[in-house]
Amino acid sequence: MTEERTVEPLLEPREGIPPVIADAAALAETVDRFAAGTGPVAVDAERASGYRYGNRAYLVQLRRAGAGTALIDPIECPDLSGLDRAVADAEIVLHAASQDLPCLLEVGFRPRRMFDTELAGRLLGYERVGLGTMVETVLGLRLEKGHSAADWSTRPLPEDWLRYAALDVEVLVELRDALHEQLSESGKLEWAREEFAAVLATPPPAPRSDPWRRTSGIHKVRNVRALAIVRELWTMRDRIARESDLAPGRVLPDAAIVTAALEGPRTKKALTEISAFTGRSARKHMSDWLAAVARARALPDNQLPLPSTAGDGPPPPNRWADRDPAAAKRLAAARAMVSTLAEQHHMPTENLLQPDAVRRLTWEPPAEITDESVSARLRELGAREWQVTLTAHPIAKALAKLETRDL
Repeated sequence: MTEERTVEPLLEPREGIPPVIADAAALAETVDRFAAGTGPVAVDAERASGYRYGNRAYLVQLRRAGAGTALIDPIECPDLSGLDRAVADAEIVLHAASQDLPCLLEVGFRPRRMFDTELAGRLLGYERVGLGTMVETVLGLRLEKGHSAADWSTRPLPEDWLRYAALDVEVLVELRDALHEQLSESGKLEWAREEFAAVLATPPPAPRSDPWRRTSGIHKVRNVRALAIVRELWTMRDRIARESDLAPGRVLPDAAIVTAALEGPRTKKALTEISAFTGRSARKHMSDWLAAVARARALPDNQLPLPSTAGDGPPPPNRWADRDPAAAKRLAAARAMVSTLAEQHHMPTENLLQPDAVRRLTWEPPAEITDESVSARLRELGAREWQVTLTAHPIAKALAKLETRDL
C-alpha cells in the first residue's frame, strides 16, 4: 500500500525517558500540562496478563503536542479522572483499543472520541496490524517490541522497559495522521468513525454464568461427574488466584484441571502423579485440590452440572447441515457474498460484517427476504450503517435467489 522506504530504528524518546509519575503532586502537574497541550492524545496501557489476577493497568502512557510524554503508575495514582477531564474534548488515539479500554475505565479514564490505529489498519487492508509492524510499514520507523509480554507489575520498572513504554506512544499520533489521510483517500473515513464510535459504545461484557466451562481442553471431559470436578477445581483455583493476585494459570494450569477430572484421583499420591500438579504453586495447595475433587465426588446427582448450557444463538455451523439444511445453504451463500465484498473493499471479512451477525441472520432470516428486512435485521444485530449499506442488498439478493431455486 505504501512505497518502499528506508526503515530507521526508533531507539529513544525525543525528550528522553520521563520519570514515572507516582504521587499526587506529580499527577496534578501532569494534568495541567496535558490540559494545556493541543491536538490528539496518544494513550497506551501496560498490563501483567499471565502474571497477575485480572487485567488492571500497571503503567499508563500518554503523549500530546505541547505536553510531551507522561508515564503514570496507576497503582500509586489509581484515580485518573482528573486527567480524563483535562483532555475530555481531545481525540484519544489508541492501538487495539478494545484491549486497553477496560483497564483505563478502571482508573477513571474514559475517551469520548477515539481513533484506533489497529482498526484503521484493518479497514485499510493491511495484512499485519500490530503496532510495530504498522509503524514500520506506514512511517518507516522500527519499534523495539521486546517487552510486550513482560510482568509490568514489577517494581521498580527497569529503565529499558520504561523506554519501550514511552516509545509506544512516541509516534502514535503521527501514525494516526497518516492512516487518517489514507482512510480519507480511500473513502473509508466515515466507516472508521462509525467503527470507533461502536467500540466506545460497547458495554463491558457481563460476567459469564459458568466461566469454568472455558477451561482449555474441557471438550475431553465427557461425563457430568468429571465436569463437576472441573467446576470445583476451577472455583478453588480462582479463589486462590484472586487472594494471591496471581494469574490463575500460574496457580494451576488448565491441563491439570482436565487431567484430574479424567482420572479422578482419590489420594495425594495419585494427585502428585499427575505431571501438571508438580509445579511449586500447585504443590502448595495439594490439600485444597484433593478437597475439591472429593466435593465433586460427593455431590448428589441433582447438583451435577449439565453436559452443556444452551446458548442464546445458533448452533455451531458444522451442525447446521444436519439440523437445518436450508439454513446451512443460506449461511454458505451469505458467507460467500461477504467474502467477495470484503475482497473488493480490501479488508478482512470479519471487519466488513461480524460473523455472528451473518450466522444469526441466516439461522433465523426475516419472514420475507427484502433489502429492507435484511437491513433491519442487520441493524438489530449491531451492524453499523456503512456495513448495512454495503452488505444488505447483496445478501438479500443471494438469499432470495436460494428461495426461488428451492421453490
